[in-house]
Amino acid sequence: MSLQSPSRLLELAGQSLLRNQFLTIFTVDELPREVFPLMFMEASSMRHFEALKLMVQAWPFLRLPLGSLMKTPDLETLQAVLKGLDTLLAQKLRPRRWKLQVLDLRDVDENFWTIWSGARALSCSPEAMSKRQTGEDCSRMGECQPLKVFIDLCLKKSTLDECLSYLCGWIHYRRGLVHLYCNKVQNYSMPTSSFRNLLKRVYPDSIQELEIKRKCSLNKTGKFAPYLSQMSNLRKLFLAFGYDDELYVSGQQQFVPDLDCPFLCLYYPQMLYIRKISNIEEHLEHLLRCLKNPLGTFIFCHAYLADRDMECLSQYPSFSQLKELHLIHILMGTTNLEPLGALLEKVAATLEILTLKDCQIQDSQLGLLLPALSRCSQLTTFYFRGNETSTNALKDLLRHTGGLSKLGLELYPAPLECLDNRGHVNWEILAPIRAELMRTLREFRQPKRIFFGPIPCPSCGSWPSEKVDFHLCS
Repeated sequence: MSLQSPSRLLELAGQSLLRNQFLTIFTVDELPREVFPLMFMEASSMRHFEALKLMVQAWPFLRLPLGSLMKTPDLETLQAVLKGLDTLLAQKLRPRRWKLQVLDLRDVDENFWTIWSGARALSCSPEAMSKRQTGEDCSRMGECQPLKVFIDLCLKKSTLDECLSYLCGWIHYRRGLVHLYCNKVQNYSMPTSSFRNLLKRVYPDSIQELEIKRKCSLNKTGKFAPYLSQMSNLRKLFLAFGYDDELYVSGQQQFVPDLDCPFLCLYYPQMLYIRKISNIEEHLEHLLRCLKNPLGTFIFCHAYLADRDMECLSQYPSFSQLKELHLIHILMGTTNLEPLGALLEKVAATLEILTLKDCQIQDSQLGLLLPALSRCSQLTTFYFRGNETSTNALKDLLRHTGGLSKLGLELYPAPLECLDNRGHVNWEILAPIRAELMRTLREFRQPKRIFFGPIPCPSCGSWPSEKVDFHLCS
């Protein structure tokens, strides 16, 4: 006769208690803590909700990762767990065995459960396993410490689903005893008023990522300012407005709201991305004023930059250490580019990637940028396609970039002399001009990856990549 291992005997004993419905609060309190995860998994699969309530009341670990056990929300299981917690929350003195600090409803801690189905059940600390998987560091709970409930909110409907609605109602009537923590909040469909009411129930310091996609005016973002002002640990913000999700502003790192405007004071920003905001000229200066420390990346797409807007970019100190500057499909044909030249001068020691794509920059304007561009010693990528540039202007441009030894990828437009009446490239004309441009550049340095004309190349299908040294199709 083979002997069962101690862990297997504990498992069988727990299963017997569940199946024969012998489990009481007294037997639970006497069970070894190693059997709790196995019994909890068994009770959940067998839908023994009374047993779940009893085990929650004696849960001997810091965290209960219920979300990774349920996978999909289950209202009856959630109700059983919350009812078990109700009994404890009403007591000033918690039971001796109960150590629960966090009820985690996110699917982030699957290993807590899978570890107990293997042979290592007695050799791994559940606290260590749970804390390592979730990355949360919780101090010991005292008599009056509130319970933390973690959940990620992804609101794809205009109303809450039944599990989230029940949870919010349960937390609402236990204010002070329970804190709702949401690291990530996404709202795709919920009306603004309902969403604001939901945010009131979330512990604001817990929100690290906030994403809002709503069809509304940019000015209405100010309605969120009172709630944003409390989110001291916000690290990533994404705001989308208008139709087809085409209008948005986003940034990363810590945000501190300015209650007097619809934007935030970005204290530690890495990236600011602005795309297709038709009335951005009404807000750009105010937005840039909210940048409190140097910005790493600025991306501006599909919008109009007036002369005053361009001056703003060059004046604010938050742009003094840019590593990436992307101006894409910004119509600059009539814009004064002296401020842009001043901005390039300011970031010459840090700028690594410069994109001036489809901006319709003219020959007469290009000269204003060249002195500063020639000083951008850290530049590795220069994207200049989609501008109206002649062969002579391109030669001048290549002479000024000739000293930039770190340039690894360059993309230039086909010169105007190579375009027909419809703006299409005449490849027979482009081939000798391109060879001439290459000879001009090689007088200063040997290019690494360089493209002239449209991409992908209609002739060979080449794209800018590390596999292509330079683009010389004829």
